[in-house]
Amino acid sequence: MAYLSRSLSFLTDFPRPRHLALLAAVAAAALPATADARIGGYDGVWNVTFATTRGNCSSGYSVPFTVNGNRVSSAGGGRVSGRIKRSGAVAVEVSVGASHASGGGRLAGVNGSGSWRGIISGDQCSGTWRATRT
Repeated sequence: MAYLSRSLSFLTDFPRPRHLALLAAVAAAALPATADARIGGYDGVWNVTFATTRGNCSSGYSVPFTVNGNRVSSAGGGRVSGRIKRSGAVAVEVSVGASHASGGGRLAGVNGSGSWRGIISGDQCSGTWRATRT
């Protein structure tokens, strides 16, 4: 216990207002990182727009996904399954009829982005995606 009181004695060297300001600054800096890191911090409907960068697949498709806890699912049309980590890293698989694709990336706040690859209407394609929480 004596070691603990000696190791924390530096706190008494600070003038009290400065000490409080330092603690407030550290707490404020930590808040944005912990808000998104909570399970459920990404919950809601995300509108995802796909762009093709390789292959003969159409670009500009927009699809709504639902995030609930650490799961990603379809918010209408197609079969969607995936997971999101506390860090915002997301991995998703999508299938509609014979077309299927997988993708990964990151969500942060109300935006996200990443890449995808798959077979769409028989063509091998890949590209990028951008998401916005609605």
